[in-house]
Amino acid sequence: MRESDVMAAAFRAAEVAPALLGWYDRHARALPWRAPPGSPPMDPYRVWLSEMMLQQTTVAAVKDYFHRFTARWPDVEALAAAEDAEVMGEWAGLGYYARARNLLAAARAVAAAGGFPDTRAGLQALPGVGPYTSAAIAAIAFDLPETVVDGNVERVVARLFAVGTPLPAAKKELTALAATLTSAGRPGDFAQATMDLGATICTPRSPACGICPLGHLCRARAQGIQAELPRRTPKAAKPVRHGTVWAALNETSVLLERRPPRGLLGGTLAFPTSGWDGTDLPAPLPGAWIEAGEVRHVFTHFDLRLTVLRGALPDGANPSRGTIVSREEFDPQSLPGLMRKVWALLP
Repeated sequence: MRESDVMAAAFRAAEVAPALLGWYDRHARALPWRAPPGSPPMDPYRVWLSEMMLQQTTVAAVKDYFHRFTARWPDVEALAAAEDAEVMGEWAGLGYYARARNLLAAARAVAAAGGFPDTRAGLQALPGVGPYTSAAIAAIAFDLPETVVDGNVERVVARLFAVGTPLPAAKKELTALAATLTSAGRPGDFAQATMDLGATICTPRSPACGICPLGHLCRARAQGIQAELPRRTPKAAKPVRHGTVWAALNETSVLLERRPPRGLLGGTLAFPTSGWDGTDLPAPLPGAWIEAGEVRHVFTHFDLRLTVLRGALPDGANPSRGTIVSREEFDPQSLPGLMRKVWALLP
């Protein structure tokens, strides 16, 4: 950062925190994992659980999952004692299944240690907890003055300081600027206030600058370029992968398999597949397979096209892979999103 930027940031810091916290006291979003403004921090378990769920997922998508998890496993010890398959089933639909595996591993580590670490470094040593998540938990659960920078905060800071460098190259600069604003008083509320501002006022499109508590400090607004920021380097087109999924079923049973614990959809219950995930496997049963259609799914680094083949599941069948599950025990909602799309194609 240039010396002039450091001086400007220091000047803004004195004004940003009181303006933003005053706004947050009046307009904070009510979320099930959040303590009201000015209140003691929420239980670290609930903060950690919410942050793990919110990685690469929206608040709206997480709320119901959070309620179900905390009803079924009200504390970290209960979650640590849960069966892997039960947790993967409850997680189904949230995507990025490595998070669920890390969730269990971290819960077991915390339970074994007798509680959550209360430092950012200790939190970041837990499975699945990276720099952002450790800072968020440290600030929100332990009220430590850590700088919390997610996509919403990047947008607020880019506009406040009119940072024209495109993302992702601007990340280091935006984090340094955000650190100059981090409040020593009520740091947990400050972190959540900045995220709320980005989610509700300083939105990606059509920011509501007229009611923004920081509008009078915003360089981008003064220059009329707030809607252009943050700029982004154009992404390369995603590659497309193709594969096959076999759905064998009858009136009473379905053929499913538990995917390997590591890799795509790791540990989840699924229909047998091949060709899209590095495997080259034959059909799980001999016989005629009828094409039922195609499902499409978007992963972080590629788009997927799966041809769905439906086949009969004869009595006494001996599939080369997978397990025959009775329909009474089978809950389609326990399938990951991709496999629920497959199920929806089957008459």
